[in-house]
Amino acid sequence: MSTTTEAKTKEVKCVVWDLDNTVWDGVLLEDENVQLKPGIREVLQTLDSRGILHSIASKNNYEDAIKKLEEFGIKDYFLYPEIHWNPKSHSIANIQKNINIGMDTIVFIDDQKFERDEVQYNHEQVECIDAVKYTELTEMPRMNPRFITVDSGRRRQMYMQDIHRKNIEAEYTGTPEDFLSTLELEFTISKATEEDLKRAEELTVRTHQLNSTGITFDYNELRFFTHSEKHRLYVCELTDKYGSYGKIGLALVEITDTHFHLKLLLMSCRVMSRGVGSVLMSFLMNEAKDAGKKLLADFKKTDRNRQMYVTYKFANFIELDEKENIVLFENDLSFIPLYPKYLKLTITE
Repeated sequence: MSTTTEAKTKEVKCVVWDLDNTVWDGVLLEDENVQLKPGIREVLQTLDSRGILHSIASKNNYEDAIKKLEEFGIKDYFLYPEIHWNPKSHSIANIQKNINIGMDTIVFIDDQKFERDEVQYNHEQVECIDAVKYTELTEMPRMNPRFITVDSGRRRQMYMQDIHRKNIEAEYTGTPEDFLSTLELEFTISKATEEDLKRAEELTVRTHQLNSTGITFDYNELRFFTHSEKHRLYVCELTDKYGSYGKIGLALVEITDTHFHLKLLLMSCRVMSRGVGSVLMSFLMNEAKDAGKKLLADFKKTDRNRQMYVTYKFANFIELDEKENIVLFENDLSFIPLYPKYLKLTITE
């Protein structure tokens, strides 16, 4: 395994596989009759069922490798495969960008030390593992999430739907708003129930880019908020004509005599381009105004959540204070952005 000094502790979101002598025994260019390694199919399936994605970084002929993966019946497990002759560190960078996750949530599997070292040198946050240890992956703590939710089990399918949407969008000739209008988007905001809590905890652990504070809450803490008269915990789901994006947003509000205090706001990066972060913000602003209160919001500046900071500023929040990199925003609710016309908003109690 990686020998970098920083311990790898975050839950793994994607395993990137080499192919020759890693997924299969042998070198495809030398022998087209390569065979899958024993148990590899079960490893792929088990990790997939936990919501861990798979991709490929392989120096190979693309058409031949894809054909072989199809023959083995495992092609669909791999998102954004990088099969070419460029350095594997470049492949890792492309995969990270396409899936839109942190480098520190990627594991790379390869049988050659040179390739692992090349990736490690360029991406020190990636954990690199010798292919001989592939059967140990399912037992690694980082690959055993505390909860496996409905959204976990269908994460790959949701990403595949996203790829289809992106392909359709790339061919669309109108404005972005016009394209969104064709999707039949429906955004549902609900008060969290008991059955939402596992996914809510998962969201606090997995979401970093559109996350206002980076605070994680466990199941029992979240359960307390659902029963507290001084708190409101909201979960959000987005669907369109191609299917559900899953439960993709979370907001925790503390209610005081004078304010709604937004302690946590997060949104999956997969829906960033749909504008639903701003929709959730407008909803919370309306809720506070209807209650006759102003709205406070905590925000912790990090390298990865600048987009969330921009969302607050565009929503007319002003900075009241900043201590130890924690910003306290306030909104007097004199201006609340309207909900976009391309989206149907459903609010359930």
